[in-house]
Amino acid sequence: MGPATNLRIFRFAFRSAIADWRTMYTPTTWAIGWLGRILCQVSFFVLIGRYIGVPGTARFLMIGNSVFVLVQSVLFAIFTTCGERLAGTYPLLICAPGPLFPVFAGRSAQWVLDGTLCSTVSVFLLGPLFGFAPPMPSGLLVVPIVFLTACSVYGFGLAVGGVVLRLVHMRALAASITLFLLMLFTGVQVPAAFWPAPVRMLIQGLPLTHGLRAVRSLLAGESGGHVLGAALAESAVGVAWFAVAAGIFHLGAQRARRDGTVDFGS
Repeated sequence: MGPATNLRIFRFAFRSAIADWRTMYTPTTWAIGWLGRILCQVSFFVLIGRYIGVPGTARFLMIGNSVFVLVQSVLFAIFTTCGERLAGTYPLLICAPGPLFPVFAGRSAQWVLDGTLCSTVSVFLLGPLFGFAPPMPSGLLVVPIVFLTACSVYGFGLAVGGVVLRLVHMRALAASITLFLLMLFTGVQVPAAFWPAPVRMLIQGLPLTHGLRAVRSLLAGESGGHVLGAALAESAVGVAWFAVAAGIFHLGAQRARRDGTVDFGS
């Protein structure tokens, strides 16, 4: 099937995702219950940075955690992916003649928009509140960089979801471990340079690492070359993880169609 068919499948799956998101939240419950929680979390880390008293720590933690909250939204894709099996729709998708990956790529894409919105609101609301207002108008470039980073993390989340799809009872553990690894190693709470050289090499292949570096460079007023280079690196990482995710779903579908081992539950 060609790109037009894949895009059509993605579009219908995305419409289902938006309907699902609107069922979960109203504008009020999202703004107060979810976004309010996110802003309190980021503020908590900024206040810790101020308490430490080391110059630059509060700003470092504000930017890192403001960008990191997109990960918390985007990794809900793991649960949405596994939910298709728990709901009994996964075997039906396996039986369908179309490709599997566009369905799952569209089915959880609402979390990319959710994460992008949460991160940008945090940067532009909490930044000025704590005295770290983004430079304008260049600071507006935070929005596309955050969206790019959310897409990159989404590819990673889909890859994890594709693996856990056959072990749905492990979905919460897998999401928690993934969240913890990205928080620990990608420069959110401590600079990536803190880690030994072998670890630094490995984290170059993780999403968020380069996107966060691009946001930090932009807000610090560094040259456009530094920002663009980091953004392009994040794009490359994201494309690689989307390719891995597509391969995982393809192989999973082939195996399920061959041996018929996928049931309607966990």
